[in-house]
Amino acid sequence: MTLPRKLMIEGESIITSTRTHIKVLFVPFLILIVVAGAGGFLAASVSDSGNGLPRWAVIAVALVLIVWGSVIPFIRWFTWTYTLTNKRIIEQKGILTRSGRVIPLNRINDVSFEKNLNDRLLGCGTLIIHDASEQAGLALRDIPHIEDLHRTVTSLVFEIHGGKQQATDESI
Repeated sequence: MTLPRKLMIEGESIITSTRTHIKVLFVPFLILIVVAGAGGFLAASVSDSGNGLPRWAVIAVALVLIVWGSVIPFIRWFTWTYTLTNKRIIEQKGILTRSGRVIPLNRINDVSFEKNLNDRLLGCGTLIIHDASEQAGLALRDIPHIEDLHRTVTSLVFEIHGGKQQATDESI
């Protein structure tokens, strides 16, 4: 899921689009496995007395837990994207209500990244972008291949700021 063409500015092209690292789905996957296994076991072991209402109750509870603990986190992960274009960085998120933040590359003052031991093992990290606004910096958490994205954003910012600086130097 990348930035739709209708939301792009004229002359803008997508450089990369990503979502958070797949590691954020580890706990929802465990919830899916445990609830499905326990629900299947309990549904099979519940006595089939009457019209089978206890078995259907176990199945209903298991389905609610699977939707709440696995399906919704997966949809949230799938719809949360970060897009880098040649003019801006766009964060979009939300299942029913979409929200996002856009930072033009020419307003970026600082680009840094953080990686803890777990992130280093998995090859991801947090990209922190500070811009010329009064809002707090944008932290893109659990980004895969963080060094590559950091290098790309930094080079784009240097190109944009370098081009402006050369223009002012020539006018002097």
